[in-house]
Amino acid sequence: MFEIIFLGTSASAPSARRNLPSLVIKHDDQRYLVDCGEGTQRQILQSGIGFKRLNRILITHSHLDHILGLAGLLSTYMRWETIDKLELFAGKNALDRIKDLLYGVVLRGASAPMPISFIPISNGVIIEDGDLTISAFSVHHRGPDCYGYVFEEKGRRPFLPEKAEALGIPQGPWRRDLVDGKPVTLPDGRTIDPADVLGDYKPGTRLVVVGDVGEVDDLVEICRGADALVIEATYLDEEADMARDFSHMTAKRSADLAVRAGVRALYLTHVSRRYREKDIIAEAQSVFPEAVVARDFDTFQVKHSD
Repeated sequence: MFEIIFLGTSASAPSARRNLPSLVIKHDDQRYLVDCGEGTQRQILQSGIGFKRLNRILITHSHLDHILGLAGLLSTYMRWETIDKLELFAGKNALDRIKDLLYGVVLRGASAPMPISFIPISNGVIIEDGDLTISAFSVHHRGPDCYGYVFEEKGRRPFLPEKAEALGIPQGPWRRDLVDGKPVTLPDGRTIDPADVLGDYKPGTRLVVVGDVGEVDDLVEICRGADALVIEATYLDEEADMARDFSHMTAKRSADLAVRAGVRALYLTHVSRRYREKDIIAEAQSVFPEAVVARDFDTFQVKHSD
C-alpha cells in the first residue's frame, strides 16, 4: 500500500490556495519526496508530516518550479532539523542545476551538515528497498532528462494460516521460511513445500507518478493497469494548442491516457490558476468519471485491488 500526500498542486506559479509542485509517497516506514517547488518546507510543516526520514528526493526535471524549494529545504536542515544524509535522484541536467542552486546560493563554500549524494538516473530501477522498487522512465517535455517514476511493490503469494494449522506446522522459523518460498523439514520429519500453505500469486500495488509531459503515447504501456496514476493537467482542452506548444497536458488528454492504460485511479495535479477547479474536474470526468483534481494537503491511499 502507498499513501500520497500532495504538498503543492499548482502549475508554474503559486496561487492563493495552491503551492508549487511537490508530493510525498509513503510506503511502510519509508518516505520519498517527489519534486520540491518553492515553499515546500512550509508545506511539510503545515501538513504535519515533519522532516524525519525525508531524505530521498526524486526530481522529475530541471524547471525552477520543481526544484527551487530545495534551497529552503537544505537551509532548514542546516538550522533546525537533522537528518543523516540527503539523496537527490534526477537526470544529469537537473542535477547540474541543483548543484548550482545548493552550492552556489545556499552553501557558498560552507559544508553541508550531512552528506549529499547527487544520483544521476536513467531508465530502469533506481531504488530497491525491501519489497519496493522505484523505476524511472523518460518523458517528453521541454529540455533534456525529464522523468517519471513507477513505485511498485513486489508481488507475493499470501501465507494461508488455516492451511498451516491443518498441517500442524509450528509457529517459528518453519512458517517464516515457507513465506519466503523455501521448503522446510518439520521436527517430526515431514517435508512441507511452500505451495502447500501459500495462496495464489497477487501482484503488488503499482503507482505511476508523471511530472510535466507533452506526449503520452509512449506512456500507455508504462501506466498499463496501474493502481493509481498521478499526472499533470495544466490546461483545458479549449487551449489544447497552447498545451502542445508548451509541452503540457490538458485534463482531457491526461484522462484519456488513464482510460487507454486501464488505470484504477487518476489524480490530477499541476493545475493552472487560469481555470476554475470545477471546469478541470468536469473535463477530466467526462472521460474518466472517477478522476480527482488534487488539492494541497490531500491524502490518498493506494491499494492493489483484484
